[in-house]
Amino acid sequence: MSRVETAASRRWAVEARRSRRRLYPVTVVYTLAATAALVHALRTSPGAAVLSWALGVAAWTWIEYMVHRFILHGVFPDGPGLKRWTHVLFDHLHVKHHERPWDGNHINGTIRDTGPFLIPAFLVALLLPPQTLLAFLSGLAQGYVVEEWIHHAVHFYRFDNAYFRYIRAHHMYHHSQAGKEMGYGLTSGMWDAAYGTRFPAEVRRALYHARSAPRRPSREPAPSA
Repeated sequence: MSRVETAASRRWAVEARRSRRRLYPVTVVYTLAATAALVHALRTSPGAAVLSWALGVAAWTWIEYMVHRFILHGVFPDGPGLKRWTHVLFDHLHVKHHERPWDGNHINGTIRDTGPFLIPAFLVALLLPPQTLLAFLSGLAQGYVVEEWIHHAVHFYRFDNAYFRYIRAHHMYHHSQAGKEMGYGLTSGMWDAAYGTRFPAEVRRALYHARSAPRRPSREPAPSA
C-alpha cells in the first residue's frame, strides 16, 4: 500500500470515528426513550401498541424520503420573517454533506437537530392513551436511529450481504452528479418508485445487479453539489 493510500485510509478511519461519536448520543437517548415508551404502551394494550409501533416504523421510511427530498435538498432563500427562519434552520443542513460525503461532521443529525421536533411530539403523546401516539412515536424514533446507522454504514463500511450492497450502491449513485436529484430513499428505493424519483432502468440494472459492492475509493471523490 502506497503512502497516499495509507494516509487516505487513516483519514477515512478518523472521519468514521467522528461520525460514530456524533451518532452515539442520538442512539442512546432515542433508543432508551423509545423502549420505555413501548414498554409502557405494551402494558396497556399489547396488540394495539405493536400495531402502532409498526406503523411508526413504516411512517419513518416515508418521512426520511420526504425530508431528504424536500427539506435537505430543498432551497430556502433568505428573506424577511418566515423566510429568514427557514433559511437559517434548513439551508445549511445537507449542502456540506454533498460537498464532502466522507466528512464525519456531516453524515448524521444530532439531538439538537431532531429534538425540537421529537420532544414536543412525545410530550403531546403522554396526554393520550399510550398504545396510540406514544407507541407510534416509539417506532418512529427507532426507525430514525436505524436509518442514521445505515447512512453512516454506507459511507464508511463494506458489509457483504445483498441488502447492504443494494443500499450502498443506491446511495453512492445519489451522491454522483447524475443521481443527485433522484434516489432520495435512505433505507430503500420504495418511495422513489412511488414518487417517480428512482434511477432509470439502465442505471438500476448496472447498480443493483453487480456481483459485489462498489469498492471504496482510495481518496475522497470529487465534490458533487
